[in-house]
Amino acid sequence: MATSTIRTVVPCGIKKVWDTVTAVNQYSWRSDLSRTEILNEAQFIEYTKSGYPTTFTTTVWEPCRRWEFRMENSNMEGIWIGTFAQIAEGTELTFTEHVTARKFFLKPFVKFYLKKQQAQFVADLKSALSR
Repeated sequence: MATSTIRTVVPCGIKKVWDTVTAVNQYSWRSDLSRTEILNEAQFIEYTKSGYPTTFTTTVWEPCRRWEFRMENSNMEGIWIGTFAQIAEGTELTFTEHVTARKFFLKPFVKFYLKKQQAQFVADLKSALSR
């Protein structure tokens, strides 16, 4: 299992940050997605620009504090934990992913891929919030 954590501060109120991150159907700020599909209150699917689906199932929902979900596709499975904290400078975010590759040949690349994805997510989020 590979684990990757990214911490950042965005100069924005926690409610706006929470609403942006958790509004699954409003994904246009995400540079890596082509669309999303909401299955029910707890599940959704994100599709990459190339159409590759990943299913997410919410396991913890504490508004403006914590969001956790299981994620899976044909290449991996794991959990994502996002914590949100209001601080003087704005909102402090900590996103942690624990992922297991389903294909042996992908295992050496999982941590690198997670770091890259997390950095892109944070960059996209900061850009969206600065508009």
